[in-house]
Amino acid sequence: MLPRADAPNLPDDAPRILLFTGKGGVGKTTCAAATALHAARAGYKTLVLSSDPAHSLADALDCDLGPEARTVAPNLYAQEVDLYYSMRKYWGSMRELMLTVFRWQGVEQVAAEELAALPGMNEGSVLLWLEQAAREDDYDLIVVDSAPTGETLTLLTLPQVTRWWLANAFPFQKWAFKSVGFGVRKTTGIPLDKGYDELEAIFDKLERVRALLSDRAVTSIRLVMNPEKMVIQEARRAYTYLQLYDYGVDSVIVNRVLPTDDIPDGSFFHRYVTAQRDYLEEIERSFAPLPVLRVPHQGAEVFGMERLAPLAEGLYDGRAPTDVFFDEPTYVVEERDDTYEVRIRLPFADTATVSAQQFGDELVVQVANQRRNYTLPNFLRYYTLTRSFWRDGWLHARFAAA
Repeated sequence: MLPRADAPNLPDDAPRILLFTGKGGVGKTTCAAATALHAARAGYKTLVLSSDPAHSLADALDCDLGPEARTVAPNLYAQEVDLYYSMRKYWGSMRELMLTVFRWQGVEQVAAEELAALPGMNEGSVLLWLEQAAREDDYDLIVVDSAPTGETLTLLTLPQVTRWWLANAFPFQKWAFKSVGFGVRKTTGIPLDKGYDELEAIFDKLERVRALLSDRAVTSIRLVMNPEKMVIQEARRAYTYLQLYDYGVDSVIVNRVLPTDDIPDGSFFHRYVTAQRDYLEEIERSFAPLPVLRVPHQGAEVFGMERLAPLAEGLYDGRAPTDVFFDEPTYVVEERDDTYEVRIRLPFADTATVSAQQFGDELVVQVANQRRNYTLPNFLRYYTLTRSFWRDGWLHARFAAA
């Protein structure tokens, strides 16, 4: 491992973690791979980890990858997580436990093999590999090429969900299960009690990695998007929920930005470039005060080390990719007795020019002649906006049951 003196921006007791997410097809794998390569060439021992079941990291790096980390360039290691490989290698007792439970319930062998993968376990296996890499303190930087946005939210909320699953999935109390399991193991060799212990140990690791991911000094999430309407909408929604769960989003990356100069009127690209210019302005407004990093369209497919390197240089423009680009909450939801308050950071607004209205699951905020739409958590559509006011750089919006 590199000494921390050679990596001054990194925490002393944990590797830096960068998680890239966005709608499928926006280029998050390319941005993640380029960032990892850029950091490795700057001297950071870097692991890039793919959590997307439809892996494309090997294509981006233009090399063969497997279910365990392998060296792909100096200081750079890469891995495409495979659920069933992980279960067979590390969680064999748990797998036998799950298979046995389903067989007792009359499930056929092939179906039982599929069901033995817990809900969300693909995301969970990524978190467990991440926890292992962080615990062994073997890397300066871990870059996670996450699955599309919805799966990323599943990944980040998995530790809370799996505790409930463990408590409700089995028809036995813990002590009874382990006692019965010990007897079963003695007579049949099926390690039910060990499987239960293994399952609990997994969930303990998930809790530890959740704490790591929610530490803004350690982990930053970077939202990747294209300047297109549906992509922006999904990114807004993802940002709302990431803020709701208090995860640190430190920047927005806009990928595949076409040049706007020298596009003649009436040309094939003129309408697209005009729309793109409007969407870029909307992104700046929607995600302010987050930094918005633009990646120019490269004019060709981006794969392999030599094409990834210039993309990263343009993306970070002299900044270290390991830096925390932004570390302030901008969107907070709090329960207050029987009501909820949504607070949105509007640092430069004038109280006389701020107003807010609710439309379904959106809060529409008017600041002078600018309008911004904020996606609310789904449950707030059943509440009514009763009051809004601006104070000390924040818009406060109060919601009560309809």
